[in-house]
Amino acid sequence: MRIPRLKNGLYRSRHGVILGVCKGLADYFNFKTFWVRALAVVAFIFTGFWPAGILYLIMALIMKPEPVLRPMDEAEEEFYHSYADSRSMALGRVKRTYENMERRLRRLEDAVTSSDFRWNQRAGS
Repeated sequence: MRIPRLKNGLYRSRHGVILGVCKGLADYFNFKTFWVRALAVVAFIFTGFWPAGILYLIMALIMKPEPVLRPMDEAEEEFYHSYADSRSMALGRVKRTYENMERRLRRLEDAVTSSDFRWNQRAGS
């Protein structure tokens, strides 16, 4: 049974033999893994190993690893891509979330420490 690929891209498979590049390509293009691996072996043989080997390693470095769990919605998928593409983008997202929470907390503190709040507390006692 084939697992449907994510809509946003090419991933290295976590269940591949060597770094998951061939299985990731097979899943992305909806080919059988056997044929992609056979093509890779033929490329290794006819190029004298090094050119195909270097290309394979470059692809392994460029391709993002497949997520452990499939994202359930757009927000989860967007977060995975932001983290996998750039950790600085993910850090920026966490920083924005923190700044939004801090802004909300300041508004709450302003409401609680305002003179109207104190006046309402005294009037209720």
